[in-house]
Amino acid sequence: MNIPFLDLSEEFNNLHEEWFTAIKEVGATGRYILGPNVQAFEEECAAYVGTDYAVSVANGTDALTLSLRALNITSGDEVITSPFTFFASSECIDLVGATPVFADIDENSFNITADSIAAVITEKTKAIIVVHIFGHPADMTAINALAAKHNLEVIEDAAQAFGAQVGDQRVGSLGTTGCFSFYPTKVLGCYGDGGIITTNSKAIVDSLHRLRNHGAIKPFVHAEVGYNSRLDEIQAAILRLKLKKIDADIAARKRIAAAYTEQLKGTAIITPEAPEGFGHAYNLYTIRLTENRDAVRQVLSDNDIPTSQCYPEPLSVQPVYESLGYKKEDVPVCEMLTHQTLSLPVYPAMTDEMVEYITSTLIKAVG
Repeated sequence: MNIPFLDLSEEFNNLHEEWFTAIKEVGATGRYILGPNVQAFEEECAAYVGTDYAVSVANGTDALTLSLRALNITSGDEVITSPFTFFASSECIDLVGATPVFADIDENSFNITADSIAAVITEKTKAIIVVHIFGHPADMTAINALAAKHNLEVIEDAAQAFGAQVGDQRVGSLGTTGCFSFYPTKVLGCYGDGGIITTNSKAIVDSLHRLRNHGAIKPFVHAEVGYNSRLDEIQAAILRLKLKKIDADIAARKRIAAAYTEQLKGTAIITPEAPEGFGHAYNLYTIRLTENRDAVRQVLSDNDIPTSQCYPEPLSVQPVYESLGYKKEDVPVCEMLTHQTLSLPVYPAMTDEMVEYITSTLIKAVG
């Protein structure tokens, strides 16, 4: 059985008539930038996430960068984030001139914790970028309490966690801003690049509207140096279609994750936790293998089962951060997990037969 790591073709087949109709409707309006679909999607997305506002941008990296700019984070400031994530989560800090500071992570949720953050706060710390990695929400109650104590802004990097929940609140509504990516591989993805920022602050929204459009306050009048970071009408149109189906898609991901977990029960494979009160969105289903991870991965590959190793090295020891002086032992849990984690295919179009083939092959490989 040949199983793709991610298959978006069935999703497209189910949507293509509505999608082509939407393209024709956009073309008929002659408005391709900041038009009615963008405005409608922003309103619909804010309503879904549970915030007063949403401002769409060109991609998830810009969502993080513009959030930092809107919060006046700049040179001389420090921003704490996770070393176990995609580079954009720290890159955005550098892009505004601030310094990234890395806090170690929890071995079960793979997220930074209030305790790990508290250990690296200094007088220069201005904000925390909390990454809800793989779709598992971080403990926002504890992190927000710590942030309030130290007067820090909290930015949620929810790129992998659209629709995930803490209690009855969705991620993206739990910090100062929530930042989402709509890269095609995400829980909610478009057919290209896209992103959005959610917030309850009108002042932040006003700043973001300027920043995403070259710092303009009206045509040809610029109050600051901004960015060209706008979600286009066609991407907004597909996102509106897919947002209507997102709960069903997340339910399918959870069903597949539950099947994995049940079939791997009683083995040496450590499956992702789903503690009470935390609604995992399962952008990725990531297991832990305390021994022979790479050999097991090769067996899966030999049997046409693709996997992903997210992430092979802590961000803190990437070549670009050599000047910061971090060593792998500074984030020991993260370093340990880089040798243990392996992500399996998980997407709504997967069948029970695919899951059973993957788990049976995996169990044999582990021995």
